Amino acid sequence: MSELDRKVTRVFAGKVVRKDLVRKVKVGANIPVFVLEYLLGKYCATDDPNAIEAGLRVVNTTISTNFVRPDESNKAQSMVKEKGKHTFIDKVKVRYLSEDDKYWAELLNFGHKYVHIPDRYLREYDRLLMGGIWAQVDLHHLYDQDARGKRSPFWIDSLKPIQIATFDLDEFQECRSEFSTDEWIDLLIRSIGLEPQHFSRRGKMLLLVRLIPLCEENYNLVELGPRGTGKSYAYQELSPYTILLTGPTTVANLFYNMATGKMGLVGTWDVVAFDEVADLQKMKKEVVTTLKTYCESGTFARGKDALTGRASIAMFGNTNQAVEIMVRSSHLFMPMPEVIREDLAFLDRLHFYMPGWEIPKMRVEYFTEHYGFVVDYLAEAFRELRKHNFSDSIDRYFSLGSHLNARDVKAVRKTVSGFIKLIYPHGKFSRAELAEILELALEGRRRVKEQLKKLGSFEYHQTSFSYIDNETREERFVGVPEQGGRDMISSDPLAPGSVYAASVDDQGKAGLYRLEVGCSPGSGKMRTAGGIDGTMKESITRAFAYLRAQKARMGISQHVDITDFHVEAIDLLGNHVPIEPGVALIVAVYSALKKHSVLPGLVILGDLTIQGNIKSLRSLVEPLQVSMDNGAKRALIPLENKRNFLEVSGDIIERVDPIFYSDPMTAAMKALGMT
Repeated sequence: MSELDRKVTRVFAGKVVRKDLVRKVKVGANIPVFVLEYLLGKYCATDDPNAIEAGLRVVNTTISTNFVRPDESNKAQSMVKEKGKHTFIDKVKVRYLSEDDKYWAELLNFGHKYVHIPDRYLREYDRLLMGGIWAQVDLHHLYDQDARGKRSPFWIDSLKPIQIATFDLDEFQECRSEFSTDEWIDLLIRSIGLEPQHFSRRGKMLLLVRLIPLCEENYNLVELGPRGTGKSYAYQELSPYTILLTGPTTVANLFYNMATGKMGLVGTWDVVAFDEVADLQKMKKEVVTTLKTYCESGTFARGKDALTGRASIAMFGNTNQAVEIMVRSSHLFMPMPEVIREDLAFLDRLHFYMPGWEIPKMRVEYFTEHYGFVVDYLAEAFRELRKHNFSDSIDRYFSLGSHLNARDVKAVRKTVSGFIKLIYPHGKFSRAELAEILELALEGRRRVKEQLKKLGSFEYHQTSFSYIDNETREERFVGVPEQGGRDMISSDPLAPGSVYAASVDDQGKAGLYRLEVGCSPGSGKMRTAGGIDGTMKESITRAFAYLRAQKARMGISQHVDITDFHVEAIDLLGNHVPIEPGVALIVAVYSALKKHSVLPGLVILGDLTIQGNIKSLRSLVEPLQVSMDNGAKRALIPLENKRNFLEVSGDIIERVDPIFYSDPMTAAMKALGMT
């Protein structure tokens, strides 16, 4: 037995179990994990291989004789009648019926709602009245002679909870103090069935992120990544207080059923998780709208009433491309269903984007053979910790940077609070330990904001997340490993005929494209690739008509007459915001014909009329911000917009050099560095 195992079995005696034994029995038994772990803790709590083998036989025998499948309920009731008594493992719920003035127990798999139960068990185990508990129950059969109310022949002789019937948080916190941070993290990782030595420190921390919704109320998590990484495992096996949905749902089911007056899932479970989130495409818009409101404040309106829920929301989905491709060609919310993906306000309510591509696919060697918490004990710890709040713990050592708005601050504080509940439930941590979880919280929230920025909305442009040490006043900036789409504008020269272009639409959304012009022998015609349509095609057609009319003045008459031009526009942000790249087209054609590249890191702004008059942009701020965020070093700007340069932030002025032009020919010459 390892040193950590010895310490765990000593400090948490009776609350831990060997996880490899759970897997061994679970394969052949479709019963809750906490029932298995209870039996294994009772019969296999030893290191002796022979005793373990004997214990496993007892466990399997107990399951086969005492565990009732729901389709065998009549057989089980008959067995009690014929034998007079029998022991079962079942979930027991108790309710009070006023018409009988009596408590009745219901055994779920046994299939009987009216079983006599001694009142003393209600005083000992109050959770019998709050959703019920799994228990080992001794039943006997006896004719009910009570003439009042309902009659039942089934009586509970004894009841021994299999789930934790009471939980002492003070004891849990005190026991945590006996472990170092590394030991405690390893114990948590083993408790979810994995062996920590196969994961880096960052890998372990990311695995723990999956548990934050279990211990933090109203927490919104999304994880997108490859298949087979165990995304939804925690919500199937680790807690009886979570529900995993595998398809679309309704407002009545999720929130409140006005016909029956019953609260929906968010009011009855600690976590509502959505597996295979792409399947939610069929979900009605009404559900998404109500969920959006709920994710913001934990409240929702049904009829005349405003109702409240405390359930956290977790969403899991599969990626079909490598993260590098998604970052380069689109954004990281692409696997989400369109009904959610296109609702930026909904996405902005997500507290943490878990990078599922960093978690390896589960292999047999990743599973642990060591001791971990009995999952029911851990679930009770998480549930009790939901009542506590550690969101102000950041203020002990740090303050947050200026780029974090109110939603960002809330998301980061809730993530830090969740991490503290998981790793430091006793409330003791150092400055460095707090910095570690704060940086991860900032990264998870920034990943959300980076995608919103790439989707083209200027209001999300502030993504330079940072935190400040309250003592030294040192400010540290936190990035995302995949870089959030930075440097799409190459700092190296492009091939002749290729340029970057940007503009802003009437909704304030910025588009960023790479325009590529190819040449082949021909008669001066232009062909555009598929995907160029609407205002973009009009702008390109207008610019090409002007270029043909002015070809002699530009000194390219002979080349234009014997060349056909093929134009393609690549949407770098993947946000489908059309631009008006008239000037960019003229520069690209001029560059292709002269076989001369434009200046490296240059983005071209502006359009022109059929007569060649330069059209100023609606605003400089949005296209310049998007261009800078994606690596632009220079910007070709209409002279008409020079007065708007005062509206641009100092950060952009410092990092992007403006090059002003007054006519298309000047723009082409300056873009190629010929003046």
